[in-house]
Amino acid sequence: MFFALDVSERDGWQVVGVTGELELATAPRLRQQVVSLAGADCVRVILDLSGVDFIDSVGLGVVVGALKRTRGRGGDLRVVAPQERVRSLFALTRLDEIIVVADSVEAALMASAIDPAGSSRPEDQRIDG
Repeated sequence: MFFALDVSERDGWQVVGVTGELELATAPRLRQQVVSLAGADCVRVILDLSGVDFIDSVGLGVVVGALKRTRGRGGDLRVVAPQERVRSLFALTRLDEIIVVADSVEAALMASAIDPAGSSRPEDQRIDG
């Protein structure tokens, strides 16, 4: 199974491109990358899941952990998920109410932050790029 991470910087945000399946066997690599970024005081992170085919509960747990780690250090986490299958998982778990989920990196960069206290966008709002 192919899995890859690619990290770049864009407008003060670290963009972590993820390709492949984000699941039990691969999720620790993403967790390690986010921990490494946070340790270097890079706490504005965009997870670009454009290349992700599948996410299991362990993968979602890593996303939630990344959110806690970045916000706990005064930063933020945003997710790029243009595929309906991945986006619907964020909606089903209601993570889209606490994490900006966008169609592109550009849209994620332009999005307004979601209040960490739990205030959410209107349910029908979609951040398109």
